[in-house]
Amino acid sequence: MTTLDMLAHWRLDRDADGLAWLTFDRAGSAVNALSADTMAELAVVLDTLDAAPPTGLIIRSGKATGFIVGADVNEFAGLDTPEQARALVARGWNLFNRLGSVRYPTLALIQGHCLGGGLELALACRYRLVADQPGTSLALPEVMLGIFPGWGGMLRLPRLIGAPAALDMMLTGRGADARRAAALGLADARVPPRLLLAAARQTVLSRKAPRRARGFGGWANHWPLKAVVASRARKQIAAKDPLGHYPAAPAIVDIWEKHGGNALQAPKLIDRIISSDTARNLLRVFRLQERLKANGKQTGVPPARHVHVVGAGVMGGDIAAWCALKGMTVTLQDQDMARIAPAMKRAAQLYARRLKDPRLARAAFDRLTPDPAGNGVPLADIVIEAISEQPDAKRALYGSLEPLMKTDALLATNTSSLPLETLREGLARPQRLVGIHFFNPVAKMPLVEVVQAEGDAGDMQARACAFVGQIDKLPLPVKSAPGFLVNAVLAPYMLQAMRSVDEGLAPEAVDAAMVAFGMPMGPLELADTVGLDIARAAGEELAGGAEPPRCLSERLARGDLGKKSGRGFYVWRDGKPVKGNHPSGAPAGLAQRLIQPLIDATRQRVDAGIVADADLADAGVIFGTGFAPFTGGPLHYQSSNAMRSIRPAEAD
Repeated sequence: MTTLDMLAHWRLDRDADGLAWLTFDRAGSAVNALSADTMAELAVVLDTLDAAPPTGLIIRSGKATGFIVGADVNEFAGLDTPEQARALVARGWNLFNRLGSVRYPTLALIQGHCLGGGLELALACRYRLVADQPGTSLALPEVMLGIFPGWGGMLRLPRLIGAPAALDMMLTGRGADARRAAALGLADARVPPRLLLAAARQTVLSRKAPRRARGFGGWANHWPLKAVVASRARKQIAAKDPLGHYPAAPAIVDIWEKHGGNALQAPKLIDRIISSDTARNLLRVFRLQERLKANGKQTGVPPARHVHVVGAGVMGGDIAAWCALKGMTVTLQDQDMARIAPAMKRAAQLYARRLKDPRLARAAFDRLTPDPAGNGVPLADIVIEAISEQPDAKRALYGSLEPLMKTDALLATNTSSLPLETLREGLARPQRLVGIHFFNPVAKMPLVEVVQAEGDAGDMQARACAFVGQIDKLPLPVKSAPGFLVNAVLAPYMLQAMRSVDEGLAPEAVDAAMVAFGMPMGPLELADTVGLDIARAAGEELAGGAEPPRCLSERLARGDLGKKSGRGFYVWRDGKPVKGNHPSGAPAGLAQRLIQPLIDATRQRVDAGIVADADLADAGVIFGTGFAPFTGGPLHYQSSNAMRSIRPAEAD
């Protein structure tokens, strides 16, 4: 038995042309991730190829799930000392430098996800081919985990596609699909899947020179333009994160500009970033996200193929558009075509923006069919109701839908607060009705609450979770209760912000305090976006009979409903709030005073069993409200602060 025969994760084959085909198929895992043992085995493969060099090397995946999803994040959690952190960086840096310096041509054959360390491995190859198909994505998302691409990405990506484009990818974590990867020069070509193997062979045997960035992008890797590009990047980072909650972004710029992309030349920076609270908390958020994703992977549940949505308003229309984007046949019902037309227009804009390729956008649009007569109901695997929050109207609709539905079809309501028990009254099969609560805007908000009533067996909720996972959203199981989780914690937060306005604070000052805290937008801008009438309804449901804030009542009396009416706490122009300069003298502790009702409400929801545990509650609030991810979630934030306050006493 040879050394190669003993490898658990890699398989090396040679063909008649002398090409080596190296297949990565990590044992015991559904995805390829780079761990200590898989990288040690790759080093063994390179030893073998050094002894008998091939004509060329083609690296591909043995997984249907994609190329390589990145480093094994579980190994980051075990970094207890600075020496361990530096060793982890050195492991990938040295191995990929070795791959990048071999004498024979190398090619990464990419299908599906090629992320983080996976893209850094691909960058170390001379060539990259990508499959021209949905699901192909190339990205360096390390900044979203509070760290940096330390295995060569900060060196090689700017050289390949130019410094400005590379910094944009590294500082945002945004990915490139096959079309954009080829346009950027990140991939040598995008190839139909059926031609990938032949194209890979031809590319390697061509021995053509590797790509390099040209023009301004290439020049920006050298002084003096390098300093100009770095300065511009730092200004953009400071504008988005003025208090420095996310230190990895400026560290990426520093390592690229001052250390040639080699983090090992800045060991103190490695120690500070990888051991930071932000990195630990963002790793926690990543694991919470994976836990939510797991809810959507229900075994034995057949995929939904046809979705029928009733209600073509903002929520219903956008739910229908999203389902069609994700490959489903969708019929959209409302009283007449005039009510459906705006939803179809928004759908076309979504597809053009998301899919880029006009052919794919047209195919998605063709999957979405206006259906005023409701002809799609008998064909649907799931029927989603998204009409106004009127229990009687919803029950009347269910009475007309249920006799037409397939016996195994799921009936779902997008209600934001009404109890399932109330809505099920009169149904022949009440347990077929589940809550599937999306958030606005549907295309941007990743969380969907899946609501279960008391006494449900759970199989319908499992099917609902599987559907949510199928459309690439994060399903959070919650029990039926007013406001469920997300709205129940947002309402007291927004009401507290409004009471601060009653006390004389400017809306701009209130919102600025929370943006500085790390929220994506302030609570009053959020209330305007949701709609002040909806905010009042949620507040009445959850405030226990307390009087609404005066500033809210006054605006509603004038018909100022927020963004949808053009005026609320702000005047809205072209979809954006017009804000004046906020007073500089906001009271100390304002952010904590505003956020405390949200934290308290989250704890109450856990104690009441509305959500299974504190970790899932944190996940729900982060992905459902945008709660500052660097904190690890509201309950984690509170417990961490409590621990910090205890530590000095312990030291005494």
